[in-house]
Amino acid sequence: MNNEVYQLGELEELILMIVAILQDQAYGVRVMDEIESQTGRKVNISGVHTTLDRLEKKNLLSSEMGGANAERGGRRKRIFSITAQGGKALQFVHDTRNQLYNQIPKAIFSFG
Repeated sequence: MNNEVYQLGELEELILMIVAILQDQAYGVRVMDEIESQTGRKVNISGVHTTLDRLEKKNLLSSEMGGANAERGGRRKRIFSITAQGGKALQFVHDTRNQLYNQIPKAIFSFG
């Protein structure tokens, strides 16, 4: 697999991490709420769904329909999970960011 597939946008990377954290509780609204809780960043549900779909098309996520419940008026949730390829993508992004961060001169961080 080439690294081009691992080039993720910021929201894609964030959502991929949140899905990995939530495991079997990763559905659209929960992902949106978790992003706000973890980062303070507000995202809209349509952007979350669009990104989840895009990550699934890239084979970084997979999804299945969960069971219906009364709380949702009998509607089913689409539950997302990270694939092995998605895990590799997260590792690649993490390693790349760390390599770059470690090259920043320490003097940059001493602002006086």
